[in-house]
Amino acid sequence: MTVFSTITRKVRTRVQDSRIAQVGLLAAMWFVGNQISHGLGLPFPGAIVGLGLMLALLLSGWVRPRSVQRGAKFLIGEMLLFFVPAVLAVMDHSEWLSITGLKLFAAVLIGTIAVMLGTALAVDLSYRWWVRHAVL
Repeated sequence: MTVFSTITRKVRTRVQDSRIAQVGLLAAMWFVGNQISHGLGLPFPGAIVGLGLMLALLLSGWVRPRSVQRGAKFLIGEMLLFFVPAVLAVMDHSEWLSITGLKLFAAVLIGTIAVMLGTALAVDLSYRWWVRHAVL
């Protein structure tokens, strides 16, 4: 067994056991994606590039799903904290509580419903394709 494989195994074990390390790995993917997006002048956010990088690492087997599962569950569980600044911004701008706010609320609501429907459709179509092409 080489030194590299021994070190890799130890790092994987520590990352799998530590929620903080998993959150750090996810944050590192965001940071790298952000740097790539800004460096190449891409027209979309670095978080999207980071998600693509994480997907590539998961599909290639370099990162196992178990290595980010606990960190991802933690971040999803604490997602409300990420929206606190938005709530405080609404409190600072009372005009958002008028007709402008209703229009904004309607746009956000329609956008959220569209994303949820699109995601449900994509998952359903992917699942049907997977079942059709599954090797039994």
